Amino acid sequence: MKHRSPLKARAVLSACVFACCLSGAALAEEGTPAAQTPAKEFDMHAPYVRYHFTDTDMDFTLGSMVLGAISNGGAETGEVFYTVAQIKDGDAASWQEQWIKTAERTEARGRTSLAEGHAVSAREQLLRASNYYRFGLLAMMTDDPRLRATAAKSRNAMKEAGKLFDPPLEYVEIPFEGTVLPGYFRKGSADGKPHKTLLMLGGGETFAEDLVFYIMPQAAERGYNFMTLDLPGQGLLPLEGKTFRPEMYHAIQKAVDFLAARKDVDKSRLAAFGISGGGGFAPQAAEHDPRIKAVVMSSCVVDAEPLFASMTPVVTATPEKIATFSSFHGNTAKLVAWRWGVPMDNVPGLVAANKGFTFDPTKVTVPALSLVGEGEYQNAETKRQQAVCLEKLANPNKKLVVTPLDEGASNHVIMENRALMSQVVFDWLDDAFKK
Repeated sequence: MKHRSPLKARAVLSACVFACCLSGAALAEEGTPAAQTPAKEFDMHAPYVRYHFTDTDMDFTLGSMVLGAISNGGAETGEVFYTVAQIKDGDAASWQEQWIKTAERTEARGRTSLAEGHAVSAREQLLRASNYYRFGLLAMMTDDPRLRATAAKSRNAMKEAGKLFDPPLEYVEIPFEGTVLPGYFRKGSADGKPHKTLLMLGGGETFAEDLVFYIMPQAAERGYNFMTLDLPGQGLLPLEGKTFRPEMYHAIQKAVDFLAARKDVDKSRLAAFGISGGGGFAPQAAEHDPRIKAVVMSSCVVDAEPLFASMTPVVTATPEKIATFSSFHGNTAKLVAWRWGVPMDNVPGLVAANKGFTFDPTKVTVPALSLVGEGEYQNAETKRQQAVCLEKLANPNKKLVVTPLDEGASNHVIMENRALMSQVVFDWLDDAFKK
């Protein structure tokens, strides 16, 4: 699309819902940006341009999660388009089967390079294999016998690839409530000096590996330490009974403890960045933990309950209605409920389950940035919550950036343009952390 306007900045903060798409948005005609087609229900997973699939949830996933990962080594164009050409539109089983096949082929290449001592080639192939296995987990139900094995293959490929970075990407496990929160840490430099640090937090559907592909390369290029982890509700932790809970900051404090104990972390320049649901988790953590010195949100969620209540697709997602969805779309809706500890046949229960998922902006005293795609920012409740957030945030250094459709940066958490997203985030953080 032709470039028409510079990056837009407005003096308010923005919020985004941290649930998946639970509605069927109206489709644009082929070749027409979906943002130009009126939709009866606002859809947080709406793709604002057409990528390939007619199923909007699957097309959003392709454009944002899959194609967006190419710039960070998480996918390759030829592999992506060969794979999607084999997938039956909207069919979860077809999607899973084809991505797992692609992951297996890619992993085999990586292991051949590893055995022959070609470290760079092995790292690149194993990274993509990790992400392709992760794509294969999407819309995979909890009773699927492939679930644990596929997740383990994704994590193991990432762990092996991580050893081949310089400095390495370290796999870490943080003790928490009788289990561990798995994650990753990478030094900003091998020089042993304290460095600025980014603690990256995901949302309602993420695995720690997703966040590596989301922003780790950009953090490393700028000399930031990088850390991410699965919080309760994320990854496979719900299988251990660890679902989302209102006090998400308790788990995040464990990650901050880990960082604070390291000599290579500059304690005066530690930022927490939360996307999707993390747009509420990160500021809540900053409210309760003064060791966090700046907070970034994509975007700010002051109170999740009314945000969910405003989503007609959630409130009306009865089993009868879900039965009319594609299997990819329906499974995704059910799995979000599962992550909140809500029965999968009671998706509307997500509204009540989000009571207490709040933070108090008046108690967030550190600099704060929110960024949101132009398409997602159309939602009235998103805008309302941002007005509340801007009014009450305590620190005068607070800013919203709305990234535009005509720069390919309009979807939920701006996954489809990670270069632009990271430019906004790190330019702002660099200025906030100037000494």
